[in-house]
Amino acid sequence: MELNLDELRDFLDEKVHRYNTPDFIMLDPVLIPHMYNKKEDIEISGFLAATISWGNRVSILKSAKRMMELLENSPYDFIMNHTDEDLKKIDGFVHRTFNSTDFLVFIEALKYLYQNRNGLEGIFNEYKTNSSIQPAIHYLNKEFFSIPHPIRTQKHIPDPFSGSAAKKINMFLRWMVRKDDAGIDFGIWKHISPAILSCPLDVHSGNVARKLGLLNRKQNDAKAVQELDIVLRRLDNKDPVKYDFALFGMGVYEKY
Repeated sequence: MELNLDELRDFLDEKVHRYNTPDFIMLDPVLIPHMYNKKEDIEISGFLAATISWGNRVSILKSAKRMMELLENSPYDFIMNHTDEDLKKIDGFVHRTFNSTDFLVFIEALKYLYQNRNGLEGIFNEYKTNSSIQPAIHYLNKEFFSIPHPIRTQKHIPDPFSGSAAKKINMFLRWMVRKDDAGIDFGIWKHISPAILSCPLDVHSGNVARKLGLLNRKQNDAKAVQELDIVLRRLDNKDPVKYDFALFGMGVYEKY
């Protein structure tokens, strides 16, 4: 499809309008943080749901809801006040390669962040730059694993400085930072601008972006994210990641 910049903007804005609706919530991992009202519960439940967001979305939602049940449906309170006895119920949890060992590390790492680093928001707010949130994802990885942990768990926190597209973290950041009238993204992190967010690049959004001429790089990696950032910010320099709805929706629902 050969469109100029203004035509692309109009085309994609129409797709955003189609998919950025409350109906989107029910079949998406963003449903999990929408179960909560407290800021810290929204953050933690969203972070955990995003962490296991690969594979079949029905399976993702089932596993994420199970995680919330294991956290007694009060994720922040559980993480901050759990006992060793409480942690025994985590044994046996598994979602694909994320298992109970990983879950226990995440519980302790999140406790460390909320006790010592002003929580998840504190890390991203401290390490963001004026033009990018990607350095903060790198430092999240470093801070998160500053507690004792098995090497296997490190794969569940991506690092863009190692070449990762960091799709799941970028999706989580869209939820926390971006705010619109549709009621999907929460916008509860007020000190980070949506303008510096990056699109959660996956097979669906990547394929559509390439077909539209928004992306040339073949791999879905950190360099592809940077390339897509440049184009999406030309389309909307204040809210570039709104186009995630268009690219993902066209890929999943229209098989574009």
